[in-house]
Amino acid sequence: MGRLQEIRNERQKRLGWKNIAPIKEALDALPFPDKAQCRIGLGDAIEIESEAIDATLLSRYEALAKRMMPWRKGPFRINDLFIDSEWRSYVKYNLLLPHMNLEGKDVADIGCNNGYYLFRMLAQKPASLTGFDPSALFFLQFSFIDRFVQSGITYELLGVEHLPLYEKRFDTIFCLGVLYHRSDPVATLKALHKGLNEGGELFLDTFMIEGEEEVALTPRDRYSKIPNIYFIPTVKALENWCLRAGFKVIEVLSIRKTDPYEQRKTEWIDSQSLEDFLDPEDSEKTVEGYPAPRRVYIRAIK
Repeated sequence: MGRLQEIRNERQKRLGWKNIAPIKEALDALPFPDKAQCRIGLGDAIEIESEAIDATLLSRYEALAKRMMPWRKGPFRINDLFIDSEWRSYVKYNLLLPHMNLEGKDVADIGCNNGYYLFRMLAQKPASLTGFDPSALFFLQFSFIDRFVQSGITYELLGVEHLPLYEKRFDTIFCLGVLYHRSDPVATLKALHKGLNEGGELFLDTFMIEGEEEVALTPRDRYSKIPNIYFIPTVKALENWCLRAGFKVIEVLSIRKTDPYEQRKTEWIDSQSLEDFLDPEDSEKTVEGYPAPRRVYIRAIK
């Protein structure tokens, strides 16, 4: 047995955790329609419709979906059931969409959460779609939606650090909102580089700070109430990290401040969100006094 398969086997045990196993059992016990229609609807929600879903079954779907909270990425709609996620993920997706050409390509999304972006990518007809995320809860959210969509997407309970071990290389990799969670960003970028075919492209976004110097903010404890934030670079520092990782071309696609339209509290997260993370007296600062969240979106070529 290879090392990667050993890791897969170990990660599968997460589905047996005491807070996860009952949800998986409920998911496996529910009936799902054979032919549900899936489309991108109003508000860029992933909409699922089926005449086979009556009010009683829809109520059961709602009860299960609420057991899977928090729903960070989305939104999704199943007949009249609207899952209003914390992030309006279509804001980020639509920002990147003009720069994508995924037709016929092997594509990976690292830190894919519940697969919202992967479901959106189906419309471009890639050769394959693979999601990487170690969270058992997000895997169940993906599995719940995919029971309707029947997408053929591969979901791996793996992280970015496993890309060098993976059996295949990709033409395009998305790594959105992950880099600042890694204590060694250059090593992370090297892993992403190894996961690409020659000439492959990486779409990445991360927190950034303003400035012309090649430096990074290192929060002492938390940033925007998030404990596992390690480095927040200037754009020039990020470009240097990419060059050190082996990327040949780095293109800045956009810089965008996170706002309450894109990220906000909903009944589907039952926790705090952006409004709680900012200084109530000055929305340009986090509660810790750091610059408010701003993201840079880049495209890097191997």
